[in-house]
Amino acid sequence: MKHVVAGIDIGGTTTTVGLVDATGHIHAKQTYHSGQITTLPDYLAQLRRVVTTLAHQHGAEIEAVGVGAPAANHRTGTIRASNLKWAYGIPFAEALAEDYHLPIALDNDANATAIGEMHFGAAQSYRDFILVTLGTGLGSGIVSNGEVIYGHDGLAGELGHICVDRNGRDCGCGRKGCLETYVSANGLKRTVFELLAHRTTPSPLRDVSYSALSARQVSEAAKAGDAIALEAFEQVGELLGLKLADAVAHTSPQAIILFGGLANAGRLLFEPTIRSLRKHQLFLYNPDLPILPSALPQADAAVLGAAAIAWQKIRKSDHVLL
Repeated sequence: MKHVVAGIDIGGTTTTVGLVDATGHIHAKQTYHSGQITTLPDYLAQLRRVVTTLAHQHGAEIEAVGVGAPAANHRTGTIRASNLKWAYGIPFAEALAEDYHLPIALDNDANATAIGEMHFGAAQSYRDFILVTLGTGLGSGIVSNGEVIYGHDGLAGELGHICVDRNGRDCGCGRKGCLETYVSANGLKRTVFELLAHRTTPSPLRDVSYSALSARQVSEAAKAGDAIALEAFEQVGELLGLKLADAVAHTSPQAIILFGGLANAGRLLFEPTIRSLRKHQLFLYNPDLPILPSALPQADAAVLGAAAIAWQKIRKSDHVLL
């Protein structure tokens, strides 16, 4: 009998379940459509069918359940993502505990990924680090002495919503100038279009509409030497390094790890970010503080993160919901 945890990644339209052992090996994984579900009982019933079937097919005994989800709160056990109609504000972790009678761990996807990096990825040798997820927005998880920093309400570490410019770009949170409006896939696109509007420089990106443009296209243009794309990455890296320097002053990490689609741009993002961090960082801190790419396979990172928080729950021998 294989001893595993169920790592569950909840997205807006799909749910992915993986059976993961203590070494990070995924014995089975299944993704199914869940965006049409509108009630908690219906969601739990479908999840139960998938988890039970996977465990039976692969001869696995599930020791705990870990869940990573957008806007999930470790403290309250709730999910407050507006696009999950069945979940908003419901004590989801409590419902899972009643359904499975197992230890349950719930966290937002960035924090879960940070724990995944610590158990299975680039942070295995670190106890103090910052993980930054760079997708359509910017998420982050801050780990100190091997523990995620949650704060009293479970909402600490939202680097995506620290202010870059109080009169800056509109953010989906309702404020202006949040870091993620500049440093993210969407932020990169906005920077490209601002540069195109103020420059006469020829660029293949002029032929692409905003809705059609992707961060990958900008990356490919930059690799081909396009001046607009290169400047956009410079600006994004400059702002990211600046705000990471602030985060270093708050947390004194051993390393910073970048994860997500935008981080796949490699040196285009890492080089200006590192230069900016070195320029803005207080001299008291490690002048060679490493900024590293994630070592988790991107396709499996969310499931591994969810599994990692479940294994962490078991290791703490704490079966009481926090």
